[in-house]
Amino acid sequence: MLDVPIYGRIATLELFRPHGEAQDFLFIATERYKFCVLQWDTESSELITRAMGDVSDRIGRPTDSGQIGIIDPDCRLIGLHLYDGLFKVIPFDNKGQLKEAFNIRLEELQVLDIKFLYGCSRPTIVVLYQDNKDARHVKTYEVVLKDKDFVEGPWSQNNLDNGAAVLIPVPPPLCGVIIIGEETIVYCSATAFKAIPVRPSITRAYGRVDADGSRYLLGDHAGLLHLLVITHEKERVTGLKIELLGETSIASTISYLDNAFVYIGSSYGDSQLVKLNVQPDAKGSYVEVLERYVNLGPIVDFCVVDLERQGQGQVVTCSGAYKDGSLRVVRNGIGINEQASVELQGIKGMWSLRSSTDDPFDTFLVVSFISETRILAMNLEDELEETEIEGFNSQVQTLFCHDALFNQLVQVTSSSVRLVSSTTRELLNEWNAPSNYSINVATANASQVLLATGGGVLVHLEICDGLLVEKKHIQLEHEISCLDINPIGDNPNCSQLAAVGMWTDISVRIFSLPDLNLLTKEQLGGEIIPRSVLLCTFEGISYLLCALGDGHLLNFILNTNSNSNSCELMDRKKVSLGTQPITLRTFSSKNATHVFAASDRPTVIYSSNKKLLYSNVNLKEVSHMCPFNSAAFPDSLAIAKEGELTIGTIDDIQKLHIRSIPLGEHARRICHQEQSRTFAICSLRYNQSGTEDTEMHFIRLLDDQTFESISTYALDTYEYGCSILSCSFSDDNNVYYCVGTAYVMPEENEPTKGRILVFVVEEGKLQLIAEKETKGSVYSLNAFNGKLLAAINQKIQLYKWTLRDDGTRELQSECGHHGHILALYVQTRGDFIVVGDLMKSISLLIYKHEEGAIEERARDYNANWMSAVEILDDDIYLGAENYFNLFTVRKNSEGATDEERSRLEVVGEYHLGEFVNRFQHGSLVMRLPDSDVGQIPTVIFGSVNGVIGVIASLPHDQYVFLERLQSNLRKVIKGVGGLSHEQWRSFNNEKRTAEAKNFLDGDLIESFLDLNRSKMEEISRAMSVSAEELCKRVEELTRLH
Repeated sequence: MLDVPIYGRIATLELFRPHGEAQDFLFIATERYKFCVLQWDTESSELITRAMGDVSDRIGRPTDSGQIGIIDPDCRLIGLHLYDGLFKVIPFDNKGQLKEAFNIRLEELQVLDIKFLYGCSRPTIVVLYQDNKDARHVKTYEVVLKDKDFVEGPWSQNNLDNGAAVLIPVPPPLCGVIIIGEETIVYCSATAFKAIPVRPSITRAYGRVDADGSRYLLGDHAGLLHLLVITHEKERVTGLKIELLGETSIASTISYLDNAFVYIGSSYGDSQLVKLNVQPDAKGSYVEVLERYVNLGPIVDFCVVDLERQGQGQVVTCSGAYKDGSLRVVRNGIGINEQASVELQGIKGMWSLRSSTDDPFDTFLVVSFISETRILAMNLEDELEETEIEGFNSQVQTLFCHDALFNQLVQVTSSSVRLVSSTTRELLNEWNAPSNYSINVATANASQVLLATGGGVLVHLEICDGLLVEKKHIQLEHEISCLDINPIGDNPNCSQLAAVGMWTDISVRIFSLPDLNLLTKEQLGGEIIPRSVLLCTFEGISYLLCALGDGHLLNFILNTNSNSNSCELMDRKKVSLGTQPITLRTFSSKNATHVFAASDRPTVIYSSNKKLLYSNVNLKEVSHMCPFNSAAFPDSLAIAKEGELTIGTIDDIQKLHIRSIPLGEHARRICHQEQSRTFAICSLRYNQSGTEDTEMHFIRLLDDQTFESISTYALDTYEYGCSILSCSFSDDNNVYYCVGTAYVMPEENEPTKGRILVFVVEEGKLQLIAEKETKGSVYSLNAFNGKLLAAINQKIQLYKWTLRDDGTRELQSECGHHGHILALYVQTRGDFIVVGDLMKSISLLIYKHEEGAIEERARDYNANWMSAVEILDDDIYLGAENYFNLFTVRKNSEGATDEERSRLEVVGEYHLGEFVNRFQHGSLVMRLPDSDVGQIPTVIFGSVNGVIGVIASLPHDQYVFLERLQSNLRKVIKGVGGLSHEQWRSFNNEKRTAEAKNFLDGDLIESFLDLNRSKMEEISRAMSVSAEELCKRVEELTRLH
């Protein structure tokens, strides 16, 4: 899989194959009118840019229905519909190169779809359009390249279905076009016209099944998948047939792969790989879902909660839409699911052993302490209990254990190496350390033992059947601190290399086995000794990992040449994983090998796209880990942490973990209440009965651990839940859920009526305590100094919670503030109120206690259509708007004049390329107060595309440093398709474009860690900062998320 960033929002994506080419090319056009043609290079496994350019016009009204990009089936030209009334043509020359583009005037202004027809001697387009009486028609035009103009095409068709929206061009031999409407499907060509009625539905996507175009898959707005068949006798079309296959996610794209496998791409739910079966299942469906690909979009709302109470935030999102609506729990890092645990203090090491060489499961768990060794095993009741291996010495600390060939086990202590039969458990052979010397460190694999005694002697033993044979020993000039002979060659039982970490000269060395010749030596620098070394292979690449005593990890790519018996360490990289010494161990999960780094911040090291990735494990401090794959606990790990031994399974190895709670309805708002341990959501369900689509709206209460619905309150007909809040009021100890609603009447442009509902959770049920009618939609609710602040249409209204004479409570209006178009988003801090308006950007209000009034203090006079706001600190406010930009404004309290003080000054601007629906303060990572990063405040955002992002407010000097790094990275990292990062991140709306300021692109900066050594050095020279230091600074950033 390849994952490359594109510096643009992709508007059109088309595959095509020019004449004489052996593979398809990819044409991409972006929403900011850049285009490129990409080719996949199999040799280097990367995308090459074949062509690129800009197709914007200085004048022109962008189309309402989105851009259209199409390619003539005979590769004579690319056609683009970007602006109303214009069709842009990019011709190909006969070598398949692109020539200069030109525009042709298009009479039809309201274009719904354009496609190229197949089988025409001249390039011919078919246009589906709507006239000014809202009737829909189809017209064809031939493109005459030499005249740069259209001529009337071979046919046209008037007065189609009012819901006609999609054109499907049919390939030869049939040719012509299918027009998909809401109630009819029509096949049309110069010689034929066939129509069939269909059950009312809105078709969103289609996919062609056969090369001859006689069958198509259609996906509609309810997620139903149909098969459309064109019946024909040779080239004469005789009719159309449609058949329901089953249900999928609501499809945005459908790609028929092969052999009945279909990829359903969805922007409303998870994408899916499905198989179409010949026979229906018990429910009559031919569709079988094989795999799901997580999509969090559209994220309409989310909250940040610490459900595990571990000091680590999780994000709970309202994701998906319509029937694919769900809640998603997103957390960072890898979880360990505890299966069993036992209290044990002072563990110094752990190893798992099998009872015979070919046993698939581990039987014993050897646990070493400072002056004894205990052996645990699974009993018949699947409990861990203490047992004995008679041949082991259990009166001393064990340095290392391993399974060996010929049903043997090996134990290394400070005085000897013991070889024991795993079947009789008796001692077979013993190798004793020379007198006056003790063994300090040792390691082994199935056929070799490598150990170091005091005085820097390295000894290599071979494990034979019943015998330990010393092969070689050498004297080194310093003491040895750590060893590894994990086999990374073809033989899984025997290694040709030994990695050795040294005291004193702080180096790591690679020796050959069995003869212990020095192959290479690397000085590590600094004064911290290596504490653990490991040879390992990820995705076919061999690495040497070397962990230091201060929590740093060095990794090298290991290049071996078996002929010349040489070996080199390349591409040295250093990362900081923790602050304590690290021990490294390999383990397997789902047939892949990973490395567990145990320390004060345990980490799993794994590889993806041939890059090493580090994912933190959600445990506080781990001193030792070993894989323990027993029959009772398959694929488990044994973990030693503060005073206990835990056995548990590990999550999928990836950075983010996402749990789905399907709702079957669309969750719009969510809020968490710590006291009742519940979530409350506003949701709506679509009911399709016959031709009517009805909506029902609910407030649902969910348990915050199981996510089961425990109580539901149904809203009135036409009543929508618009906002939800958990808060408490002055002089009242209860915690309430407040819900703001609107009555959305079909005949009204803007709601004129709504309610504020106040609920309390009693015995797991929602009890309505009070309700207040409002004169509009309650877009936002905030807790405000023990009162309730509501945004109702164009007004901000403050309510106080009062006690009636009869002991019941009610909301009473205290004061308000007019002067907004629609006050959609409100945040408060102290007495300040920040309002995000539908179209009048951000304004700042203040509540005056003495007068009991709300006044406007300052506003941003730009016209921004807001989609979310948040308060970063007392003076800086963050906004997102509908052209996918972010901006920050500053309160100018030091201004000299009233006029200056009444303006919010725009200080930061940035094009995010995502439509943000919500900001929330918080973080997805454990914030360790000891680190520099612990002090940096972060805001999380959620977007329509399902992106969760983090915005961090950096100290000034760090910002300046990273800005220099970003501008140097832009010179070294070139965007795919020649797209410029600088242009992509520049603030852009319909009126103006401006360079990004006071915002940095963290993704670009973090890609520094993926560069190869020479590019890192190039940037390091340009910045006059060492590559190690740059890595360290960028890694600190990665800790923010």
